[in-house]
Amino acid sequence: MKKAIATLVASLFATAAFAQTPAAPAASAPAKAEAAHTKAVAKAEAKETKAVVKADAKEAVVAADAKADVASAKADTKATKAKAHHKASKAKVKADAVKADAAVAATPAK
Repeated sequence: MKKAIATLVASLFATAAFAQTPAAPAASAPAKAEAAHTKAVAKAEAKETKAVVKADAKEAVVAADAKADVASAKADTKATKAKAHHKASKAKVKADAVKADAAVAATPAK
């Protein structure tokens, strides 16, 4: 009887050990799916990062263009103001000359 029980126990352990081996490849399927998921997530994050960097670069270019436009506008404004001041100065000198001529003409001759 001891031999029969020992054989039954041994066969029970043997079948239990063999029953576990097919489960190992089944466990790798979720691991493969998880690896594929991780890869897809990493790829999406890389794509997002690339898009963000590209958008930042575009924004920097636009900002630089805007700064150049502002600088150009300021230079144009300075030139326009300088011309206006120059014209005003010329007009004042001309007005002073006309006033002086009128004063000379209005003075009676002695």
